Amino acid sequence: MSKRFLMIGAHPDDADIRFGGTAFKLAQAGHIVKFVSLCNGNCGHYAISGKELAERRYAETQASKAVSGISEYQVLDNNDCELTADLESRKQVIRIIREFAPDVVLTHRLCDYHADHRATSQLVHDAAYLTQVPAFCPETPIPEQNPVFGYVWDAFTDPRPFRVDALLSIDDAIDVKCRMLDCHVSQVYEWLAWGRGLEIDPQKMSWEERKEYLLTHWGARYVTIANTNRDKLCALYGEAGKSVRYAEAFEFSPYGRKITIDEFKNEFQDLMTP
Repeated sequence: MSKRFLMIGAHPDDADIRFGGTAFKLAQAGHIVKFVSLCNGNCGHYAISGKELAERRYAETQASKAVSGISEYQVLDNNDCELTADLESRKQVIRIIREFAPDVVLTHRLCDYHADHRATSQLVHDAAYLTQVPAFCPETPIPEQNPVFGYVWDAFTDPRPFRVDALLSIDDAIDVKCRMLDCHVSQVYEWLAWGRGLEIDPQKMSWEERKEYLLTHWGARYVTIANTNRDKLCALYGEAGKSVRYAEAFEFSPYGRKITIDEFKNEFQDLMTP
């Protein structure tokens, strides 16, 4: 039976970076996956901004959607760096969750370097219970059951490190994940590269050169997840777990539907093939 997965990120590349490999595998397995960016991306560049950048970044999300096979990539028209956990934004998030009726909702953790990421996390936290309150946003009916909520991996340690409750090899999805990232030209080859002092012209690079660049500069986190969770990968995949190179990880949140950690792992169980 197919399930519905909703990833709510702050910006128009967050879902691809943190959930892209798993999302592709879910879509390939027949599940329904939707990405949401609560901000329009209009500040994520060193040379362009405003409507021009927002439109460019929206086009990048739709190119990534076509590559990944997910069902929808929605981008809300909230300005970058201005997102707050206010009442209207809370209603936006609740409507999105109710209308999509997901089995699983994923987002950032509250401990994050970026104000938009923290606001996104707070908004999803706020929605976790209120989604089931019929008198709030009554124009959008509540779903039959509250979704399971969880977090995508991060490296932050204050107030505590990320807890790996579910883990997945994405070795067989890494090429598609890189192609998803490759769609976000304004970010991986321009804005984020500029922030690292890199000058990159993807038009002068072959696909293999671009893939190597993406894995070198943006893929280290997936290697880190695999290397620091080798025992768990071996427990999941047996002997094959020793050779997993890239992985994505997720943490269970207790704020949504009440399930066990093992049940949370089982939400991804169909994909446990390295």
